[in-house]
Amino acid sequence: MFSAQTYLDRRNVLKQTVPDGLILLPGLDDSPMNFPDNPYTFRQDSTFLYYFGLDRPQLTALIDLDENRDIIFGRDWTVEDLVWRGRQPPLSELAQQVGVLKTDSPENLIPLLEDARRRGRSVHLLPWYRPQTRLQLAHFLNTPLAALNELVSVPLIKAVVAQRSVKDPGEVDQIEAALEIIRDMHLLAMRCARPGIYEREIVGAMEGLVCARGSSMAFPPILTVRGEILHNHDHHHPLRPGDLVLNDSGAQSPLHYAGDITRTFPAAGAFSPRQKDIYQIVLHALQKAVDMLRPGVEFREVHFQACRCLVTGLQELGLMTGDPDEAVRAGAHALFFPCGLGHMLGLDVHDMEALGEDYVGYSETVRRRPEFGWRSLRLARALEPGFVITVEPGLYFIPELIDQWKADSRHAAFIRYPQVEKFRDFGGVRIEDDFLVTETAPRNLCPRLPKTIDQVEAACAD
Repeated sequence: MFSAQTYLDRRNVLKQTVPDGLILLPGLDDSPMNFPDNPYTFRQDSTFLYYFGLDRPQLTALIDLDENRDIIFGRDWTVEDLVWRGRQPPLSELAQQVGVLKTDSPENLIPLLEDARRRGRSVHLLPWYRPQTRLQLAHFLNTPLAALNELVSVPLIKAVVAQRSVKDPGEVDQIEAALEIIRDMHLLAMRCARPGIYEREIVGAMEGLVCARGSSMAFPPILTVRGEILHNHDHHHPLRPGDLVLNDSGAQSPLHYAGDITRTFPAAGAFSPRQKDIYQIVLHALQKAVDMLRPGVEFREVHFQACRCLVTGLQELGLMTGDPDEAVRAGAHALFFPCGLGHMLGLDVHDMEALGEDYVGYSETVRRRPEFGWRSLRLARALEPGFVITVEPGLYFIPELIDQWKADSRHAAFIRYPQVEKFRDFGGVRIEDDFLVTETAPRNLCPRLPKTIDQVEAACAD
């Protein structure tokens, strides 16, 4: 955990931002795989971790904004619990480690909330992402499930997003700790890859490395020779000569901060000339985007310029034509890049998106565009110092999408479909790095991972 003062300071900022009432933050409970005594590995809710730091199940936190007090509700483990799980400190002792002086039994939470609501006090809730949490909140508040949405607090969402968006030095250290593990994961994957090996063998090697480092995966790894499938979690393909392997994977730090890196490399150790052409276009788009990462720059403009680089590169290969700016404005680039350029990174790999992507990545003045491709842009708002973000351009040749657009002659003024057909079985290339936005130049938080064509080929040969 961070220091007790860190959690006190975070809660004090929240108290100064949300006007009045009670903030109810339910922690998570164990989630069984197939029966209650066989749960998935526990991982606490990120907002609970941010403000209260305790990574154990069956806890609920309450912040009383009017009386300036914090309470953690939970139970001490019984002797029977200790038989199965080992000795644990009392909850009161754990609470002191995060600056909380009062703990209480869960049974006392319900009457406290009933009294507050009877007196007309507001109870602020964040959106939930587990049905179990929804049932728990309905029980705590004696409220029908259908009426719970009315208690979701927009002021609380905005306050939490504003606070968690800006990472302090301790948080950046945690992300860098995760990225040290991720760097070794990616280098191991490049060394393991060779024709005949299965994707799952590389995934297993990476997961073994992460486990040996006392960490865990930040999200299910995307390691695939079908790189045109953006979130492909299948790992059953054998690698063949000429394949490209796309590896989008990450690990967590000891305090659950995530890193998220993508590299694309040749299964046989050397890129073909055509693969080099596509790879270099993506790398150029990444470099263009990184050069623009400055406070006050809207990320949607960074996305636009990265898309423009992709279009220009595809024009040089004969796959697109026309004015690059007009092509991007029309959305023609989305045949090859149907997703967004990046997202926030922190305690969640897509940081805070459970609170609502439009609150995290957009603002009152920067609104989401509804068009295909543009609507998948997770981050568009102006950048601020302390943001940690991913930048991940790519080029994807999706046969089904090519067929649909070609049949409709969609964006035929910009797309040369006969040339595109020659690439329909190419797959995909994505390159992703994680950056801290500073007052001056952006800081690459994982600078020592091979990225250029020569560097990647050398890493594959090690």
